[in-house]
Amino acid sequence: MADQPKATLQQRPILNVTQPSEIPDVGLNLSTDVVVIGSGAGGAVTAYELAKSGAKVIVLEAGPHIPSSEFQEHATTALETLYEDHGNQVNTTGDLPILQGRCVGGSTVINAAACFRVPDQVLQNWAEEHGLDNLSPESLAPYFERVERNLSINENEPHEVNYNGRLLIEGAKKVGIPAAPISRNIKDCALTGHCVSGCKTDRKQSMLVTYLPWASELGATILSGTRAEAFEISNRRVTAVNAVATDANGQVKPVRVEAGLVVVAAGAVQTPLLFQKNKIGNSSAQVGRNFACHPSLAVFGEHDEDIYGWIGATLTAQAGDFENPLKGGYLLEAGIVGPVITSSWIDGGIGRDFVEFMENSKKFQAAVTLIHDHNVGRVYLDGDRKRIEYDLDDRDFESMREALRGTARIYFAAGAHRVYLPTTRRTTIESVDQIDSVIDSLTNGKHLYRMTSYHPQGTMRMGADPTTSVVAPDGRCHDLDNVYVPDASLFPSSLLVNPQVTVYTMASYISDRIVARG
Repeated sequence: MADQPKATLQQRPILNVTQPSEIPDVGLNLSTDVVVIGSGAGGAVTAYELAKSGAKVIVLEAGPHIPSSEFQEHATTALETLYEDHGNQVNTTGDLPILQGRCVGGSTVINAAACFRVPDQVLQNWAEEHGLDNLSPESLAPYFERVERNLSINENEPHEVNYNGRLLIEGAKKVGIPAAPISRNIKDCALTGHCVSGCKTDRKQSMLVTYLPWASELGATILSGTRAEAFEISNRRVTAVNAVATDANGQVKPVRVEAGLVVVAAGAVQTPLLFQKNKIGNSSAQVGRNFACHPSLAVFGEHDEDIYGWIGATLTAQAGDFENPLKGGYLLEAGIVGPVITSSWIDGGIGRDFVEFMENSKKFQAAVTLIHDHNVGRVYLDGDRKRIEYDLDDRDFESMREALRGTARIYFAAGAHRVYLPTTRRTTIESVDQIDSVIDSLTNGKHLYRMTSYHPQGTMRMGADPTTSVVAPDGRCHDLDNVYVPDASLFPSSLLVNPQVTVYTMASYISDRIVARG
């Protein structure tokens, strides 16, 4: 398996992107071997791997190309320019923001760089429940190793774990919960803490600075601001993709791409919507179903001493039992949280109470929870409107409560004297003795918790049985002979852990299947 092109910082591969303003008013009519829809984790890796095999590749990205030199390191600006729906993509209930990148490089540009392999227990479940015997830990190991090497994935060094992260590790060890520094796809981290606003220093090894430039140097064409809309179909093959490129003045230009192979990697929300819009690939009636998203909660522990949790790397340490996602496991990640985000995740009160709460924010220990949620959601079109139907399942709420319970135990063991829970109305735990009674009193319901999701997945379920799944074990759609899906939508179930490394790995695996098939 070949690795990335060798390049020093002075010889960094150049990313060439065709902007909508560079497209003629009459549009483009192109022909290629492979068209890739989406430039995030799945699309970028597939584009590079197929370009490396000698294929002519065109990548269509609906979002803009914003080079890292233009990142503002400002959360509000990033939401407006780099995120899907300007950060306003939510479930139909309206109590769960579902955050995705919408730019060249996709969500890899704005994620927090956390890197985990999919737990073996999840892969075993996929084999047993979905016939995916091909995705064993042993068969995927070389692909994980490939992307880990290519993206400089390593566990945080001691200087990259701030005081907030050290407190998580220390507290977890005292109560017998496994903990360690987190692994990230970072080279020489500048410790600015702006991962979710885009890495201005190019230290985060996102697709924007790795696989896309590598693909570009091998001849791949990348079109930004170009949204795929319609497929031309003959028998069981998509023969062309029709897209629209929209420039800064709102002028729309048609782009048509004929291709022998079509790769749809637009993400777990946009990929099924594109299939639904074109009424393809859905003989199983599973397109858009089985949505999961790792609903997360932020938990704060107040200490007597100053923590300054917003200083340093975005994510520093992890704790929990993420190797047992099917048996109540959960994951905690120590992350930097500034005062503004603190005030949105925790009820700080009003008036004088709020002022005091914010003055104490420098004393807060902070972490977010992740759980293995069941695939109870659905993504669909209501006319022309996107809908994400998802509410926390009662089974998942039990896992969420255990994550909160574990976090509280860790915080008090680390020296906190109060724990703030992410409820709509302020809820605190004032001592270790109150942990069980307060956590047990929590109930599942709408608009009761301040949840966030960064990890949509599962809407194009992979499986051996074409009557219960959309994508075959090799990544090809059951109903179509030349269409592959290598993004997080193909996961048969939730991962529990951050999905980016598994998407990179699956895209590498699927690319090899494509090349082998010729």
